[in-house]
Parts: sequence; structure tokens; C-alpha cells
Amino acid sequence: MSTRALFREDAYLTRCEATIAAVDEQGIHLDQSVFYPLGGGQAGDAGTLTLADGTRIDIADTRKAKFEGATPDDAVHVPAPGQEALLARLAQGERVAAEIDWARRYRHMRLHTASHLMCAVLPYPVDGCSITTDYARLDFATVEPIERDFVEERLRELVGAAHAVHTEWITDDEMAGRPELVRTMSVKPPMGLGRVRLLRIENVDLQPCGGTHVRNTGEIGELRVAKLEKKSARTRRLVLEFA
Repeated sequence: MSTRALFREDAYLTRCEATIAAVDEQGIHLDQSVFYPLGGGQAGDAGTLTLADGTRIDIADTRKAKFEGATPDDAVHVPAPGQEALLARLAQGERVAAEIDWARRYRHMRLHTASHLMCAVLPYPVDGCSITTDYARLDFATVEPIERDFVEERLRELVGAAHAVHTEWITDDEMAGRPELVRTMSVKPPMGLGRVRLLRIENVDLQPCGGTHVRNTGEIGELRVAKLEKKSARTRRLVLEFA
């Protein structure tokens, strides 16, 4: 039931043809997909699967599949409630058109890339993060005070400078030999496939990440710090929103 994760090759790909590999209690498994599964702090994609006869199945969420031998790329598409009769009709080998909710995904891409900019603005370890449609939340392991105006000004500069964003790959062994690249304390690098995907923001940041991102920081748009608080004695929480 292995899934080819097309979003890793092109985050702007919104639709693909696919074959149903299985339907079980987890949801619908496809042989390939543009849907990003929940992971690395980023929310899973929603969208639709369209059958050959035009019937549409609404997908409310995408999660990592759980079965023996599953890899980080194996995804399961979770149908919205109330579609049991449609699911009962599905058969292994049936062709479908998979299409994501692009507006939702693009907000994830912009906010996720913004969270990487934050790692350049505030050079502290990240002890938790969440990327949703409405906000990006990061918890920084530091006792140092964080100034809202400073953060917003630096983000404005980095977004306005329109830095190119692209991915690179290194082997699992190379990743193990470069622990300084890992900025997150709570999320492990996406290893297990023999190679690790790095996200590079030119002249700004480089770190392992399996999420979806924009091609240029200029696409992110204006941001504001919606919340800045002391989460614990050694952690500061910052929430970014679109201005």
C-alpha cells in the first residue's frame, strides 16, 4: 500500500490521477497522492476524490498510514462523516482523481515557510510547533525576552527580500553526521527512506523538513505576532498570523 508522495516533488501540484490501493478503517489508501499527511507540526490536507462516474468523496483530513512496514510517505485519506454508502462502493484498483483544497494548502505553505524564517530571527531551539490554516505557533526554548516589534520588523525584511526557497537531499548517514542542522527538539528529521529532505531559504536558513513550502519568501505576505507569552520557565511561545 505504499504511497508515492507527489507533494514532496512539487508542493504546487493540486491534482493527480491515482489508483485505490485499499479501503480500511483508517480511510482510503492511494498508490500516489498530492495530499500532505499530518506531520512535522503541519496540518493534513483536505480536498476531494472523484470517481470515474463523477461521484465525489469529500476528504476531511490526511494522516500517516499505520501498517507494518509503513514509511513516512504512506498516507491515508480520511473521508468526511456521512459518506459510508459511497465508501462501501469503492474497490481496490479503482481509478480516482485526487484534488486538494488549494486555498487551505497554500496558507499552510506560506505559514510553514514563515516558521522557518522565525528560526533565523530567533536562533533558539524549537520545542514544539503547529502549522494550521490560521496560524503558526512556535515554542522557543529560551529564557531570553522576545520583543514583538523586533520580530515583526525582521520578518518584514525577510519576506520583502524575496529569498528563493528550495529543497535539497542528503543521505540518512549524512544527516546523522550533521546534528547542527536540526532546530526542533520535538520533531525528528523525516528519516527512514534512505535520504533526508532539507529546506534551504537562500542566505537565511537550512534545516531538515518534510513539509510543503512556497518557492519564494515574497509569497508569504504580511505577518503579525498575534501572541507572545511565557509558556514555562524556560519556554517562550509565539503565534504568527497573516496581517
